Amino acid sequence: MKSLKKQRRIQVIIITFISLALSTALIGYAMRDGINFFLSPSQVFENPPNKNEIFRLGGLIEEGSLVRGAGLEIKFIVTDGNASVPVEHNDVLPALINEGEGVIAIGTYADGKFLASKILAKHDENYMPKEVIDALKEQGVYKEVND
Repeated sequence: MKSLKKQRRIQVIIITFISLALSTALIGYAMRDGINFFLSPSQVFENPPNKNEIFRLGGLIEEGSLVRGAGLEIKFIVTDGNASVPVEHNDVLPALINEGEGVIAIGTYADGKFLASKILAKHDENYMPKEVIDALKEQGVYKEVND
């Protein structure tokens, strides 16, 4: 009788382990397209990604670089102060996009330019994540912004 209970317990542990491994593999497989690395223009310049690698490029839109072409074609340059990357986008641009403002573009890098499939803009210049505010308060450098 004891050996039957022991066998049953071992079977349950093995089934649980297999189920856990399978669910972890399925979650990883489902998330493979949703994980995009964030790179600054300096990082792109130092170590250019592969042509098919999708990543997020973030920085400021360089002053005087925003050019609207025919139709929905838009070109601009994203900079971080040290390096600049030309960006091309062929879709509707968010209304909050302006020169000198922060931007995050999702897409690929090929032939010295970033081909953006999606452009994200910040919503409010005064917005800051709670974690950042807390860190700045700890350092004593946070200043309250009143509208």
